[in-house]
Amino acid sequence: MSAMRLALCPATALVALAPAGALAVDYMSAEQAQKLMFPQADEFALRDLPLDAALAQQIAAAGVKPVAPRLQVRLARQGGAVLGFVVVDEVIGKFERITYAVGVETDGRVRQVEVLSYRESHGHEIRMPAWRKQFVGKTAASPLQVGEDIANISGATLSCTHVTEGVRRDLVWLDLLRRSGRLA
Repeated sequence: MSAMRLALCPATALVALAPAGALAVDYMSAEQAQKLMFPQADEFALRDLPLDAALAQQIAAAGVKPVAPRLQVRLARQGGAVLGFVVVDEVIGKFERITYAVGVETDGRVRQVEVLSYRESHGHEIRMPAWRKQFVGKTAASPLQVGEDIANISGATLSCTHVTEGVRRDLVWLDLLRRSGRLA
């Protein structure tokens, strides 16, 4: 019996050290999200677009701070024609990363937002369709601010705020790239 107690002690210790209520859930992959957003696409071409000094200045002028040296954009195509774009990005919720994807039409309007991975113990309500649907139709010119054109969810304030800021950053960056012809 004592041998069994010793065998259980390390596992019990690991559970005791885990943060209370910690939960990491992967809901879908980037590939699943892109196909969900653009089901008619027969190709998704990944473009790795570096942030140069001129683009960094334009993004800063729009009131957005880039957090990565490059943006990876998936061009959704059908028969070679571009249908839209998918950006997979991450933000910090309260303590942990939230991975999301934003699908954008060729005219810069949000088509869809999906939460791919959520690692926080609270705030998972941002996955609710009604909350994510608020982004549909928004553009880089939209305010995209919690409390203004995006509603907050009590208990998920940081997740709401940071995902909203991330989507705004992605839209501004994508809009500048799109208008400069770098996404052709």
